[in-house]
Amino acid sequence: MFKFVLHDAIGYVRNNVREFSLNALRLLPQLPQLSPYDVNLALRENEFIYNFPLDGIIHSYETNQLGSNSPCEDSRTEASLLYRNGFICGIFDGHGGAACGQVVSKRLLRYISAGTLPRQVLREQLKQGCTSQSFLKCHNDNVDFVSEIRPIYENSFQQYIKRLSEEPQRDVASELQQAFVQLDEDLALEALATNDVRTMSVALSGAVACLVHLEGLQLHVASTGDCGAVLGVLDPQTNQWQPKKLNIEHNADNMQEVDRILGEHPREERETIIRNGRLLSQLAPLRAFGDYRYKWPVDTMQQKVVPMFGEHVMPPNYYTPPYLTARPDVQQHELGANDKFLVIASDGLWDFLSPSEVVSLVGEHLNSKKMLEPMRLPPGDIKLKEISEQLAERKAGLTRKPIDSNAATHLIRHALGATEYGIEHSKISYYLSLPQDVVRLYRDDITITVIYFNSEHIAKLNHENQTQNPCQTQPQPAA
Repeated sequence: MFKFVLHDAIGYVRNNVREFSLNALRLLPQLPQLSPYDVNLALRENEFIYNFPLDGIIHSYETNQLGSNSPCEDSRTEASLLYRNGFICGIFDGHGGAACGQVVSKRLLRYISAGTLPRQVLREQLKQGCTSQSFLKCHNDNVDFVSEIRPIYENSFQQYIKRLSEEPQRDVASELQQAFVQLDEDLALEALATNDVRTMSVALSGAVACLVHLEGLQLHVASTGDCGAVLGVLDPQTNQWQPKKLNIEHNADNMQEVDRILGEHPREERETIIRNGRLLSQLAPLRAFGDYRYKWPVDTMQQKVVPMFGEHVMPPNYYTPPYLTARPDVQQHELGANDKFLVIASDGLWDFLSPSEVVSLVGEHLNSKKMLEPMRLPPGDIKLKEISEQLAERKAGLTRKPIDSNAATHLIRHALGATEYGIEHSKISYYLSLPQDVVRLYRDDITITVIYFNSEHIAKLNHENQTQNPCQTQPQPAA
């Protein structure tokens, strides 16, 4: 039980991280003072940038990760969809170990890439002997599963797409939900069928997820747990950045979620299901992959899990499982020319920065980077005064040149080092120097992906859609 008590303590401290001052950090004895060079090395170690062709919806994406746990329990994956023009990416925040997050980060994108493929194309690929990697091209993933486990996962995938090929096509939101739920069920089936400690560890550890699916102008965000997604919108009237949240967190602060869970169990359990803001007084997220110690029937726990891991694996007051689901909430958004970027991140970022702060920081970073690009004059006649004004604006912008070219790194630097007077190097140094047995009390793993949209291409597509469907632009009569 010590493990769960420790998790409670860590969660409490993280939720109140803003209350921990720099002076409190300095009470820790003899922490080394990192040089700016060392800080930059640490912050930029896991950076990745990918640029897309100019004629697509997405201009580029930038991602980074800063671990706190050892090994880091966050995972991230990004890929282009094959057989259509689309993109998919996700951030996965593991708990109780890294196993579930690592496995889900690879497999979920494969399930979704098959599920959202037109059924006729899927059937044709099945005849040609497709595999789980036939429907997407990953951009930042050079590691595969170990040889002993890979066939197990591949067999589950083949069964999944065979069932899909026999079912009618659903809308994207429904396919996303189906992929989440089916993968989660496969984790359980694989663990019970193999009785292998590795597959069992995946099923018993857990992970929350925030996944982005983009095809054409249709953006879908599917989330389970407490990762976050926020859209950066530039208001054309005020030229100010506006945040638009594209998911909701599944935790005890979400009363609708709490009511849903309480309504699925007998009234006698109302006092024990959620206690101290946690499911069965242990788990903070109220939806997650894995975590089958909160899902399996009591008999399965007693016969399969307890003999392998001990009595402590049984949560208290475990009467009417399942208490947890991996089914995501899905939000849909049609991109417009004012939608400039999307940020998805694990809760390690949101512990420090609000969605509004994140959008403002990325927006300022984007504006600053534009000042470093070659100057482009607008087509047609232009007055010398207008050129002079542009040059003056660019010169002023150079003073705001960002330290980091990667926006995800820019956010991590501000999360750890922001003060009323700007970025304080010593504050970042202390956060990065904390010993492994202490650091988790002060910060969680932080993983961020920033997706930049191609506004010109989006505006072109919006114009084409309005031209082809002019009636859609007319106001509709009230029902």
